[in-house]
Amino acid sequence: MPRKTASPADAPNQAAACGCGAHGDGRKALSVDPEIKASNLTRLRRIEGQVRGLQKMVAEDRYCADILTQISSVHEALRGVGRGLLRNHLRHCVTGTLKRDAPGASEAMYDELVTLFDRQRG
Repeated sequence: MPRKTASPADAPNQAAACGCGAHGDGRKALSVDPEIKASNLTRLRRIEGQVRGLQKMVAEDRYCADILTQISSVHEALRGVGRGLLRNHLRHCVTGTLKRDAPGASEAMYDELVTLFDRQRG
């Protein structure tokens, strides 16, 4: 069964740099939608298989264009996982941070989002 992570109410006075639940043992999502998590885990397992296929293709000196096509498929699959994670982040971490109204947390979240969107374009 998917596990829910800490809610914003669990850490009302923590001003996390990104707004996610920053605790002593590292940053964690404020909450994770079970369907998004399940979908991402399924996709990551599929990607793992694709990467193993790539290793085999390289080891067998397969045609370069075929390997590059497979690499493109892996990139697109990873982008799909990224979209799911971003959706969850916006739904929970960003929303929780903005509602919390902690000093500086909103600005830190805006900076984090700008950085994330910049990285997603590349």
